[in-house]
Amino acid sequence: MMSASRRRSMAAGTVLAVAVLGLPGSATAQGAHAPSGASDTTGSAPSAVPAAEKAKHAGKKKAKHPGKKKTPGRILDSKASSFQYTPGVPTSTKAWKITYRSTSANGRPNAVSGTVIVPDDGKATPRPLITYAVGTVGLGDKCAPSAGFPDGTTAEAPLVNAALARGYAVVVTDYEGLGTPGDHTYMVAKAQGSAVLDAARAAQRHPEAAKYGVSASAPVGIMGYSQGGAASAKAAEMASAYAPELKIKGTASGGVPADLTKVADSLEGGNSAGYLLMSAVGQNAARPSLALGKYLNDEGRKLAAVVRSECVGTALEAGRGKAIEDVTTSDPLKRPEWQRAIGEHLIGTKRPSAPTFVYHGDADETIPYAVGQKLRADWCAKGNAVQWTSFAGQSHVGTAIQGNGPALEWLGQRFAGQPASGNCGT
Repeated sequence: MMSASRRRSMAAGTVLAVAVLGLPGSATAQGAHAPSGASDTTGSAPSAVPAAEKAKHAGKKKAKHPGKKKTPGRILDSKASSFQYTPGVPTSTKAWKITYRSTSANGRPNAVSGTVIVPDDGKATPRPLITYAVGTVGLGDKCAPSAGFPDGTTAEAPLVNAALARGYAVVVTDYEGLGTPGDHTYMVAKAQGSAVLDAARAAQRHPEAAKYGVSASAPVGIMGYSQGGAASAKAAEMASAYAPELKIKGTASGGVPADLTKVADSLEGGNSAGYLLMSAVGQNAARPSLALGKYLNDEGRKLAAVVRSECVGTALEAGRGKAIEDVTTSDPLKRPEWQRAIGEHLIGTKRPSAPTFVYHGDADETIPYAVGQKLRADWCAKGNAVQWTSFAGQSHVGTAIQGNGPALEWLGQRFAGQPASGNCGT
């Protein structure tokens, strides 16, 4: 007979399979998982959202200077939290919601929130730390991973729990503007990469987590899927220059939207077309000079208001089947300034400093399989030890679930000091 813990684990996996992309009927309809595009450069140019919509949100997010000290990874605030991987199932863990210093894509200091989680297993000696990047949850503050961990409604909590069950500490970033002042700069490569790396720095500086073995002397792994795949992959490329003190042993990235232009081409007019406007709003939040608002028609402005404040399930439903021409008066993606901005988020242009595990489903309906293959080829060509794993017949969600175990196993081998040669030659 199946054990109670095993039944709970399988139930959580079933919930994740529906929830991870925020599909209609999801048990976590206000928080879920997937990809798309964006950038980060704060300025004073026109907003993507009309004045009435800005007024509506004026009390929600007031930008403020997050502190005087600009050291990336500095903890600005911390309070006790809790972690459930499925509703109603407490875990033997300790958790803290933190706000920490990070860096926007234009190099300015910002404040990002996240959650540090450790197994409450009596261990105080140094243990591996995974800095984990979630897939798309949406642009509204209520969608942040940290908001759902206490009640078990964060879609990827079962995947995080799998790392905790191995005895690892985990820190999960909320990304820039998702739970902190300012709009979420969705799919902004540098901002996401910085948030992932600085989350690890903040966890290592957390005095309470230190009592459970979180230490700067311990090995660090980077992990993420979909939007989190892009964030983790970019962090891997940035690490040697941005956070050289972190003892990063490897990065596991799955379903990576490494080329946003190709991803956009595949999504337009389909069931996941809502990701395109999410990306456009994120791009504009990062670089207001792109002036998204001047391209949007009435339908586009209505949809942008939904996207800006809601979670991924609602955003996907609102954008289902929409083509760019349905929501714009002219296509911003044909403008050179937009093309330049999107081009800045290409991943695969720099060799990661540690080995990588890259995985993709060959039936992925959201991120083209060829995009994952190209990332593998680019990193292999630069001499990185890439372990490429393809999941036959697996969709985007299916690969998130199927790939989690192998990714953790691979990271465990790196933590144990086993060499990684990759399979670039095959």
